[in-house]
Formats: sequence, C-alpha cells, structure tokens
Amino acid sequence: MSLVTLLPFVVLIGAMFLMTRSAKKKQQAAADMRNQMQPGSGIRTIGGMYATVKEVNDDTILVDAGPGVELLFAKNAIGAVLTDDEYNRIVHGVEHDLKTDVVPDDASSLTETDESADEAAAASDDKPVDLGKKDEPADEAEPAAEAAEAKTDDEPKKTDGDSDAK
Repeated sequence: MSLVTLLPFVVLIGAMFLMTRSAKKKQQAAADMRNQMQPGSGIRTIGGMYATVKEVNDDTILVDAGPGVELLFAKNAIGAVLTDDEYNRIVHGVEHDLKTDVVPDDASSLTETDESADEAAAASDDKPVDLGKKDEPADEAEPAAEAAEAKTDDEPKKTDGDSDAK
C-alpha cells in the first residue's frame, strides 16, 4: 500500500482522537465543578431551576429551592455552580455595586482634566448640532441654473434624423 492510500485513514484517526480528547476535557471540567459544590453554593440545574445546596453526598445533592422545599438531585443534573454575586443577581434581583466599576463612555474624559471637560461640555451645550442635510442658498442656486442653460444653448440639438433636411 502506498502512502497516498493510507493518508486519509491517518487523518481520520487523528481527527477522532482530537474530538474525543476535547470531549473528555469538558467532562472532566464538569465533574470537577460538581465536586467543588459545598453547602450554601448557588446552582442551576440542567432543567434551568435555581437553588441553594444544603447537603452534598457521593452521587446526590439535597437542594433548597424555596421556603420548605427541599429537592434531591443527582450530581449529573447540575448544570452550573454559580458565584454568590451571580446567584443573588438572578434569584433575588440584587445588583452588584457598579459604582466602583464605572468606565467612561468616551476617551476624552481620560485625557482631559476635570475643568477642561466641564468647559468643553458647557461650550458644546451653547450651540446645537444640526445633522440634517442643508439646502443650497438661493444665491448659489441661480448661477448653477444659468450655467446649465448656457451649456444647453452652446450644444447643437440632436435629432432622430427625420428633420427638414432631405
């Protein structure tokens, strides 16, 4: 057998190896995530239910889904272990304090001092910006029309051939 006939089989086996390797890595990462669960952690099940972990066993976990509601799930049914901020934002509607994470909307506030930024804002408020298309003034429109008429008078008129000349 020649190298050309063996090449497709080698490529196919290599692709299968790479696909199974990435799938195994994903499975291992999911198993590690599930093994790191502790009581008090917020979770999301593969069905989309949010709950708090109460008890972790070998193959199962006991979760608190609400006041007086305890559910027993298989560990494989856990889709994600959430951070405290994310769990509180989703379940309780508590937003993270964003005042420390504020990013300016434009780069000019990063390069200017506060005084010059205030002056620029005050100066820009004085003059409204008109983004519409502006019409030509009447003075400029008349010469353009006259030039067009003069041009048409200079050129000979074209006919379709059925004129008075015979």
